[in-house]
Amino acid sequence: MTELATMDFHPQPQAGEARPWAFPAPERGILDNGLTVLRCHRPGQQVVAVEVLLDAPLDAEPAGLDGVATIMTRAFSEGTDKHSAEEFAAELERCGATLDSHADHPGVRLSLEVPVSRLGKALGLLADALRAPAFADSEIERLVANRLDEIPHETANPGRRAAKELSRQLFPADSRMSRPRQGTEETVTSIDSAAVRAFYERHVRPATATAVIVGDLTGVDLDALLGDTLGAWTGSPAKPRTMPAVTADDTGRVVIVDRPGAVQTQLLIGRVGVDRHDRVWPAQVLGTYCLGGTLTSRLDRVLREEKGYTYGVRAFGQVLRSAPDGSGVSMLAISGSVDTPNTGPALDDLWTVLRTLAAEGLTDAERDVAVQNLVGVAPLKFETAAAVASTLADQVEQHLPDDYQSTLYRQLAATGTVEATAAVVSAFPVDRLVTVLVGDAAQIEEPVRALGIGEVTVVPAE
Repeated sequence: MTELATMDFHPQPQAGEARPWAFPAPERGILDNGLTVLRCHRPGQQVVAVEVLLDAPLDAEPAGLDGVATIMTRAFSEGTDKHSAEEFAAELERCGATLDSHADHPGVRLSLEVPVSRLGKALGLLADALRAPAFADSEIERLVANRLDEIPHETANPGRRAAKELSRQLFPADSRMSRPRQGTEETVTSIDSAAVRAFYERHVRPATATAVIVGDLTGVDLDALLGDTLGAWTGSPAKPRTMPAVTADDTGRVVIVDRPGAVQTQLLIGRVGVDRHDRVWPAQVLGTYCLGGTLTSRLDRVLREEKGYTYGVRAFGQVLRSAPDGSGVSMLAISGSVDTPNTGPALDDLWTVLRTLAAEGLTDAERDVAVQNLVGVAPLKFETAAAVASTLADQVEQHLPDDYQSTLYRQLAATGTVEATAAVVSAFPVDRLVTVLVGDAAQIEEPVRALGIGEVTVVPAE
């Protein structure tokens, strides 16, 4: 009789003891020139992240010059009073630094990452860009031409085209939120160096700006570095700016952006909601995650796993503008794409998911998984200095307290299933959703009309 061989297995690794974690708390101060500074020491993070927020929102752009904030933002790295555009890029490269920027509804943001050993040099370059940008005619003309080249590509992208149409549908034409963030062909064509400089002089100054600095600051005399760089930036004080009220029309309806021959239909279904100052926000985050935040969400389970209509559908909330007085607004949306023949059935099943959610609610198991995913991964999500700096900058931009993120995680963990259900049902009412479909109208219009989810309008794809 043959004796069976035996194997000795290495002991299975066991999880270590969980260590306490909380979102890093910054130290807040103000430089002599009025610049607000948030600093956050993160041991071991040898790449320092710097975020500078400028109070230059899109609704401050002059009439007919939509996109001037974007052109100004891009021009910050195109030369100063000390360096040409090429020299400025070379100096950044010598520092091993990267400098990115963008303009959005709340304002302009510049993002710098640099090894801590070269922080002083990089801060000097950043300060020069803010203090004395060149805004040379040739560079502005090139940036305008580049932006004009981007617009046809954005129009050809179904996701970007859907987002553009949803904003146009939700907000009145005189609201800046109804129009593309980076401007249209008509408005960008009108931008020149004089317009860029005028916008800069009107809105860019240290007294209304904030710098967030995150990284390992061991042995770094940050006060001295700031004094020699961002602290030397000067500018006049500014009067408090009033934000225009935001109105929106989320009457349930369907808009088909016609793309003849399209093999897929891009879906974007949305409405406006509250911002992070509202007490319902944590429950809304949790409920929205259960609805469409991950591969295990209800929308994916039905439309992707059971029916095979899509590679994925997501539900999300995105703050557009925030204010402590309750005038802030966010976009609540469901996004994805489905094959053209199944556009009608997919929408029918999506509405069934929403109606079932309202009738039966979330399960405790769904709520528990969402909390584990949202709260449990937080220590990994914020491993880098850039992630911490970006979130701190978001808090500043949205007028939130410095401990907001830590408070949010505690609130998410304490939110119950019933509360999360009520919040997500209120966020996505079946009769108050604007549905944008970018696809072949000849194939999808009649099946969509038959669903009865709102009046159907067809518009050309441009």
